[in-house]
Amino acid sequence: MRIFVTGQCTLHWGRLEYGNIGNYYVVEPLFKELHRVFPNTEIVTTFQMSDDFIKREKISVLPMELYYSWKDNDLEIAQKEYEIAKEYSTTGILNGTTPYIQEILKCDLFIDFSGDMWGKNADLAGENRFLIGILKDRVAQLLNKKTVMFLGSPGPFNDKNLDLAKETFKKFDLITLREPVSKTLLVDWGFDISKVKNCACQSVLFEAAKQNEIKTIINNTALEAKNNPIIGFTICGWNMEKGPFNRNDYDDIEFNNFVEIIKLCCDELNAKVCLFSHSNGFELPPNFKLINGRDYKLIQQVYDIVQKQNWAKDKVFILDKICLPKEIKAVIQNFDMLISGRVHGAIAGLSSCVPTVIIDYGHEPKAHKLQGFAKLYDIERFIANPKDYNDMRKKSKECFENRTKVRKELEIQVPIIKLLAQKSTNLLKEI
Repeated sequence: MRIFVTGQCTLHWGRLEYGNIGNYYVVEPLFKELHRVFPNTEIVTTFQMSDDFIKREKISVLPMELYYSWKDNDLEIAQKEYEIAKEYSTTGILNGTTPYIQEILKCDLFIDFSGDMWGKNADLAGENRFLIGILKDRVAQLLNKKTVMFLGSPGPFNDKNLDLAKETFKKFDLITLREPVSKTLLVDWGFDISKVKNCACQSVLFEAAKQNEIKTIINNTALEAKNNPIIGFTICGWNMEKGPFNRNDYDDIEFNNFVEIIKLCCDELNAKVCLFSHSNGFELPPNFKLINGRDYKLIQQVYDIVQKQNWAKDKVFILDKICLPKEIKAVIQNFDMLISGRVHGAIAGLSSCVPTVIIDYGHEPKAHKLQGFAKLYDIERFIANPKDYNDMRKKSKECFENRTKVRKELEIQVPIIKLLAQKSTNLLKEI
């Protein structure tokens, strides 16, 4: 059997593995789960992974260009493939081929893995990217392959390409969602949801490092001594009131609400605060190395601001070591509470039963996945508006003061969510 995994998560080398840590929380369990359900199966993908990952997870990597290459002729190629497949579905004759079509013909199961980018937001990553993605899916369907949209958060959509999106969505043999809010919104958008199954993001299955493996990371920090409760705190560019998310010119005043929340944690809650980044950067081979990502610059600026305050003395510290995904999740497991502006940073906490406040996006485009994940873990009451200090204050205090109760609730909920995550892969057997 041969499984072909592609979709909007097709990105340049390193992006899934060494950049946004949340990407890796998702992609590693994806392949592990496929091998669990289909042992000894050949898995090929357009996701650009390292040689170590390829060997460890037993996959083969195809050229990224089969799906999308940021070139002027990407759409022309996808439209040509669509016309070939459409004629084949009518006549049974294949009048032409491309490398992508050849890969489709060789596969037994086609999986679109697009996360929250199966919708108009895909076009933020490249011109016509959503339309091209729809066409790639439709080609597999027209060539009579079993097709699955796997663990996505589809949408939002606009009128552009909406009819083709609805037609393609309806023709999938199976659609599994990683959170429950998407299904409700799909109904509102007029999609046929007869093939849709609510499941859970497989990031809940991502395994952290052992605690003895992170000793050098937490040595000489408050995480080692733990004389006070420790609250983890991280933000990213999406949490700022003014976009875009990758700005690098923030004024100190733009962090006021976050600084005040850190003060609340230190003064009123008598906790210590660990500032940390939930993303990395990297330098490309042949001189590959991990470096601090763009989130670290924001965290460093917040740290510099609070260090000027008397209340922060000996109470706020920054994690300045560059951590692998499994290491940062192990660090998060040490927190008594987490305040996270990264959704998968929050999932790392919640899946470890750490009471967590999720900081919402501060500007457009906003994504409903955040509300969906919160609903899945039953912590919608702890989504905080970064533009409203009183809202963040209320929810941070409530979470902290009820942290024992919240942890116990998560200890009941997380095993259920893990089963839902495995259910999504088990369902593949049925088709």
